Formats: sequence, structure tokens, C-alpha cells
Amino acid sequence: MKHLLLGASALALTVGLTGPVAAQDGEFTLNILHLNDFHSRFGPIDGSDANCAPETDAAGECFGGIARVKTAIDDRRAALEGENVILLDAGDWFQGSLFYTQYRSEIVAEFSNELGIDAMAVGNHEFDDGPEELAAFLDAIDYPLLSGNTNVENEPLLADRIPGTHILEIGGEQIGIISALAEDTDETSSPGDNVTFEDVIESLMAQAEALTAEGVNKIIALTHVGYNQDMEIAANVPGVDVVVGGHSHTLLSNTEEGAAGGYPTMIDGVDGNEVPVVTAYSYGKYLGDLAVTFDAEGNVISAEGDPILIDASVTPNEEYVTRLATLEEPIADLMAEVIGVATGPIDGARETCRVVECSMGNLVADAILDRASSQGATIAIQNGGGLRSSIDEGEITMGEVLTVLPFSNTLATVEISGADVIDALENGVSDIENGAGRFPQVAGLQYAYTLANPAGERISDVMVDVDGEWAPIDEEASYIIVTNNYMRGGGDGYGTFAEGDNPYDFGPPLEQVLADYIAAQGGEYTPYTDGRITVIE
Repeated sequence: MKHLLLGASALALTVGLTGPVAAQDGEFTLNILHLNDFHSRFGPIDGSDANCAPETDAAGECFGGIARVKTAIDDRRAALEGENVILLDAGDWFQGSLFYTQYRSEIVAEFSNELGIDAMAVGNHEFDDGPEELAAFLDAIDYPLLSGNTNVENEPLLADRIPGTHILEIGGEQIGIISALAEDTDETSSPGDNVTFEDVIESLMAQAEALTAEGVNKIIALTHVGYNQDMEIAANVPGVDVVVGGHSHTLLSNTEEGAAGGYPTMIDGVDGNEVPVVTAYSYGKYLGDLAVTFDAEGNVISAEGDPILIDASVTPNEEYVTRLATLEEPIADLMAEVIGVATGPIDGARETCRVVECSMGNLVADAILDRASSQGATIAIQNGGGLRSSIDEGEITMGEVLTVLPFSNTLATVEISGADVIDALENGVSDIENGAGRFPQVAGLQYAYTLANPAGERISDVMVDVDGEWAPIDEEASYIIVTNNYMRGGGDGYGTFAEGDNPYDFGPPLEQVLADYIAAQGGEYTPYTDGRITVIE
């Protein structure tokens, strides 16, 4: 292993050997299979990305699940036998289901090891349970975990364990992998005080330059920064030939309705070449499948493909199905407990809850405000990114509640001024363009935002509930805010909460608060929106 010191981060260059096909006639084709943002969806998902009921799965209406993902990868490798094939993962295996709640990184390592991943980028959620859980994951995996702009040198559990760069040798060619993680991970996760995140573009430039100096002329940026920044990377980082990304859960496709762009999205690079950018949605619903052909100098001369939809036509791997059934036994009773009935679907989709008022946001915000009103709270603010699933019409199980709220967050309160409430809302709508999870779902509060305005100048018409009547917020007055302990500590950029007065992280767990609230409604809940958040065009 070779080491180069670049800035504050050690950039480790490691070599893996794979692939049988040597370059001929100066051209070289590489098939890149890729995943991102799996979020521990080991079981299949339905059309709303929620847990798929067995009867729905039996009807052929579900997608993904690790057993189908395994089959999809194996089938594609078999179809490409004799060609150059690699499997990359753009991060965020942690968090998102009861499997992770029960088994943490142990289950992630077990299944991901068997997929044959050649390299994985660190996702922000890999830090959700602190450096300790990420260190346990590193102990268990047999593939490289990369993040060039994540400085872990002052964290004893992780120091020298997360290289920036990896080199694969395949078909007689060297393929360089460079990597970066979203710079705001200290706000969106729990990396601890000893881990810092450096500038994405500057770090990737240094990584690419180091690989180029090593004679590598085919470089893939494997990132967890989101589609918008991936396009910036493609346009601004010399030496990068392909960008494989995650974090924003973006679907790129040439065939699927509603895709954010073509697969690949071609960007004019700084070297004068077009750079393909790909990402493959999330939750194991798709397998990215890109074929890239390079000329003798390492320039991309063609890039084509499309993500593979992992639907009911894909037969689940039987060994995985059997293993999952065993792992599910300890949590089956908890998942099956019925805590109420929904009279209609409760929308918790990221496409709504991170942009506008959504019915799941109203339910959770109403529930936590109801629970904390005895503590003097009059306003609830819940980050949309903390809502991880929808709930279908019909019986509501504890398993569904835990899938919506999988982070083991607890109830917390803090006292801030009306002006700080407005600042908090400005933070919440500051990164809507990238689907950031900080978007504020609220109760006891109304507000409007204008997306066309620059970040920091978007919020208007903030109203608070005063004795059952709506009144303009008083910027000089003090308000007790109820939120979750993650946001109260400054997570998702809510620094005004971290700096507020009388902070109290008193619990109970959010999932229990939600279950109790539904029970208090007589066990029947009717989802709704009421215009508490207005979008001004």
C-alpha cells in the first residue's frame, strides 16, 4: 500500500485485481454496475418505498429487497461473462429499517460482503451511530470503504482506516477510484468531534492529480454528495472520466417517467471531454448498469446504459430469503403489533416531505407538539429527512412506525426567540434544490417560502397559534420549540436550536410518541394537510 499526504487527509492508494479482458486496439470497455442509498431495505419495498406486505409481494407488486438485488447482480455478471465488470456502491447502507435497528452494521456487512463490491463510498448515514459503529463495520467488511475528504486522523477508532483512493487492475488496465462525502455530514449525522469534512472539489482535485501522477488515466469519482454536486464535479475536476454518485436518491433513466435526467447525464468536463454522471435512485429498487469505452489515452469515447428495475420478474436468491427469515424472527412480533388504523395513505415520501407540507409531516409534528405541550411547547419543527417512509391505508403496525422513524431519536425542547424561529425556518428551506432533509415540517406554526429567492431570504408570513387564533410571530418573544434530539443538538444545520436556552432532551422515543398519539385518537387516524406551509411561486 502506498500513501500520499494531501492536506489534512491521508490519501491511500490500494490495488485490487479483477477482470479477465485485456484492452485491444487501444480501446477498453468497462461495465460499471452500481448501487446507492440502500438504507438497509433488506426486505422488498412497495411502490411507495415502504415495507412490502407479504401478500403484496406475492401478487408481484413489490421491488428490490436484498435477495432480488443479489440475483440482479449475479445475472448481470453472468450476462457479461468474459467482459470487464466492476460493482461500485455510493454509500448509505446504514439506517432505514427494523433490520438495521435490530442488528446495526452486522447485517449490512454480512450481506454486502457477498455481493462482491469492488469499492464503496462512505455515506453520511454510515456515521449515524457514531465512529464506534462505523469502526465495527470496517472490522467486518472485505472491500475498501473510501472517502477522500473525510479526515479521520484525529479519531482513534477510524484513523488510517478510510483511504481516499483505490486502484483496480482489470483487463490489464488500471482503474482509479476517488471518493468524497457531503461536507455537511457533521450536521446530517453523528461523526463526533474528531472527524472533519474537507472541501469536496478541492479534495477530489488532489486525489485525481495523485492518481494521474501514478500513471492512471481512467478515473471514476465514487461520491456521496448528491446529483447536483456530482454534475459540478464532472464539470470542474480535471482527470475525472466518470462520476458514480449517491445521497440525493436521484433516478436517472432513459425510459422511466419522472427521471431527473438521462442515464448517463453527460457533462462538459474541464479537460474538454464529456463526463458521464450516473446514480441509481435508492432502496435497491434499481441496479445501475453503465458501459464506458475509453480510447488508448484514457478518454471516454462512449458511455451508454440504463438502470435495471429490480421488480417481481427478478427471482429472489433463495439463500438470502432463508437467512432473512431467520433474522426477522426476533423482530416479527414487534413489527406485527397493530397500533391503529389509517383511513387513507399517510404520505411520507421524500419527494413531498422535503419540499412541501406532507401528511406524514403533519402527523409527526402534531404528535410531538401534543406530547410536549405540558412542557410549555407551542411550536413543533420536524425535519422532513427524518421521515423515512409512507404508511398505506389500513392497519398501522409498530413495524411501519419504526420504518417511518428509524433513527431512535427522542423528544427534545429548547427555548428560542421568534427571530431565531425564522432563522431556523430559513435554514430548513435553504437547500430544497438538493432535496436536503432539513426541510421543516411544523405544527403550531404557519409559514410561506419563495424558492425563487436566494437562500436566507425565502421565509415570509410566519404565524403562530395564540389561543386558537393565528397571529404574526413576535421576533422579540421567546417560544419553546419541540423537536427531536438530533435537531436540538444542531443537526441538519439547526444551529439556532443548539444555541438556544433551557435545552431539554427528555425523551421519550419518537416512535413511541407517534404510536401513543395514534392510540389517543381512538386508534383511527385520518391523514390531512391544511395549508400550514405555503409555496409562493
